Amino acid sequence: MANLARSCLSLPRLGLSRRVCGSLPALHTSAPAQDQSPTHTGQVFDEDDYQNARFIGSPRQTNTRWAINLIQEVPPKAVQGRIAACDGGPGALGHPRVYINLDDEGNHGCIYCGLRYYKDSAH
Repeated sequence: MANLARSCLSLPRLGLSRRVCGSLPALHTSAPAQDQSPTHTGQVFDEDDYQNARFIGSPRQTNTRWAINLIQEVPPKAVQGRIAACDGGPGALGHPRVYINLDDEGNHGCIYCGLRYYKDSAH
């Protein structure tokens, strides 16, 4: 049985994408071409990576719209006071409430979600 398990783990190195171990017949299919673009951490996967077995029915999809870039598209919010309170949104979508001091000029970001606030100079 240990020999059988070892052969199942080495299948991607042999160019096979899937095999059912045990008493069921083996399924040999060719793996679809995988997306080779890097992830948000810069990680690139090799063509013979054993984790490609998860992507038999569909190709690996890499998200190119990273959260750090998306939050920069949100314009800073004007606040009428010296302190902004950020809780990230309603209910489970939020984070612990933090209070941001706006005494200094410019934008001030939330440490959890990255939303930016600034003191409205008209106040």
